[in-house]
Amino acid sequence: MVAMLASSSALAQQSSVKLDASIDTETADVSVRLEALQHEQYATQQLLYAVLFNQVYGDRVAMRQVLYPNHDGDATPAYVFAARTPPPGKRPGLVVAHGGYHGNLDQNMFGLLAAAALKGYVVIFPEYRGSRGYGKAHYDAIDFGGKEVDDIAAAAEYLVRRHPEVDASRIGIYGRSKGGMITVLAIERFPKLFKAAVSNVGIADMVAYTAYKPGFRGDDLAKQPRFDGKTPAQNIAAYIDVSPINHVDKIEAPILVQATTGDRSVPVDLHAGRLIDVLRSRGKTFESKIYDMAPGGHLFAQVDSDPGREAQEAALAFLGKFLAN
Repeated sequence: MVAMLASSSALAQQSSVKLDASIDTETADVSVRLEALQHEQYATQQLLYAVLFNQVYGDRVAMRQVLYPNHDGDATPAYVFAARTPPPGKRPGLVVAHGGYHGNLDQNMFGLLAAAALKGYVVIFPEYRGSRGYGKAHYDAIDFGGKEVDDIAAAAEYLVRRHPEVDASRIGIYGRSKGGMITVLAIERFPKLFKAAVSNVGIADMVAYTAYKPGFRGDDLAKQPRFDGKTPAQNIAAYIDVSPINHVDKIEAPILVQATTGDRSVPVDLHAGRLIDVLRSRGKTFESKIYDMAPGGHLFAQVDSDPGREAQEAALAFLGKFLAN
């Protein structure tokens, strides 16, 4: 248990490029010291989530923390999940992309991760750049719709390279919210890598997203190097580039789009509804389900409700149609 649950701080110290960056905790600057405490708290939370997962599912699902090489020659943290009693032969792989502006593994993803592992998937959960719990440098490396997608692709490649039981021709991807956006971008930018995808309440249009989000969120997005400190009005091309709805022609994998009315974070009319229309007009293989005012709104897939449970079951059933032997 101790080896399996090495702390996130320990994981960070193993990398030689970005993850090993540190904060000067000896400084007299109170704001810097508070920032150091904040990131230490994030790391402790990650350890606690790992402990919690093992308490609930550890007898059936093995969980391992890893650092895998990304496309920049750096390292990205991840968790790998697999059934303790796996089926014989080659197995499908699944990449799960979390949501949240600076999201990470938490208990809201446990049910999906365990269910997929118990169905025979080898699951990787990348803590792509911008995730919290791995230090300031990793946190500040957020690249909304940019190299985060490369980190997701690198996770799939790692899964195939380091897990010989995984069938390289049967890799799926699932994402929620920002992870749903990353999922669609991943099958657009790496069309041969993934055989099926599920986007749950995913962002489809970053220009629309910035139009209704609070000012502080737009300001923070603009600060990222990809946007060169500029808003969509000043640098529209950069925001169009990271909007999945603009690159649907590149999609080859079948995709399931899930959303609900009443979602105030990613409104159906601006995102899932328009993405479905474009998928249909481009003749893509897809399925969709728009729930009616599902409890929890944007978080409905995390709620223990009929729509929440149905969405998870539908996602795994959809993936199974294309990833089964």
